[in-house]
Amino acid sequence: MPKKTVLITGGAGFIGSHLCDRFIKEGFKVIAVDNLITGNKGNIAHLAKNKDFRFIKHDISKPIRIPGQVHYVLHFASPASPIDYLQLSIQTMKVGALGTHNALGIAKAKKAVFFLASTSEVYGDPLEHPQKETYWGHVNPIGPRGVYDEAKRFAEALTLAYKKVHGMDVKIIRIFNTYGPRMRLKDGRVVPAFIDQVLHGKPLTIFGDGRQTRSFCYVDDLVEGITRLLFSKLTGPVNMGNPREFTIRQFADLVVKTQGGHKARIVFKPLPKDDPKQRRPDITQARTKLGWEPKVRLEEGIVKTIAYFKEHINNGRK
Repeated sequence: MPKKTVLITGGAGFIGSHLCDRFIKEGFKVIAVDNLITGNKGNIAHLAKNKDFRFIKHDISKPIRIPGQVHYVLHFASPASPIDYLQLSIQTMKVGALGTHNALGIAKAKKAVFFLASTSEVYGDPLEHPQKETYWGHVNPIGPRGVYDEAKRFAEALTLAYKKVHGMDVKIIRIFNTYGPRMRLKDGRVVPAFIDQVLHGKPLTIFGDGRQTRSFCYVDDLVEGITRLLFSKLTGPVNMGNPREFTIRQFADLVVKTQGGHKARIVFKPLPKDDPKQRRPDITQARTKLGWEPKVRLEEGIVKTIAYFKEHINNGRK
């Protein structure tokens, strides 16, 4: 029986590259599309000689023709950290709007299942805690984070419009803070930022008073959840993340302790505008309808992540 083909936009990125690995392992053919503005070809270098893997360097915000049959289109292309989408604000809006439109067009033409990677950022600085999928969010559309938040909210609306008008099979996931190997050390998110600082013997920078909360999901758990949603009958949106909540100060202490230290040296800086004070997913839907919940504890996952960054710092890779 011929192998089915999965097309992954953002396939050289953090999560996208792990999805490439998963689907190759599961016996699919994989086409990774990435323009490499935040992705890294090194993330997929080990797949380069695999006969079932193909890489296309392309900006999905621009039209592209994909020959042959495609059964699943996973749209994961987008800058995803505050540093990225502040520096690449127009590109972020384009990939959320034009990129989603083009990826949906491929899926429609190929009669493929379409999977949208949305984000917990659609909830903004939430007034509901934990956040359920029914919550509409508290977003500043013209604030510094608006380019990312609104691009993803638009992408969700467009995806559901394609389902309604064209009868397409679509899936939407809302991803909460995910971490693990292949994150970029300098991408500005709290996990790589703290690891970078502790590995270089620097004080850890906390924005605000450190009492704001995050929930951290290891990438292997997320990939399992994505796979279950893709092959389910659900449309979504479905929250996926780890409901175990940490303050930023607690997380700083954990990173230092993992490295053999005792207490984090902290530098406090002002909290950026519209930075969420609380972020924790309600994953009832994923638990009850997909049988999914995260398995990797933060204390375990952070060890693996630090080991990855140590290796790549030693090899001179950012």
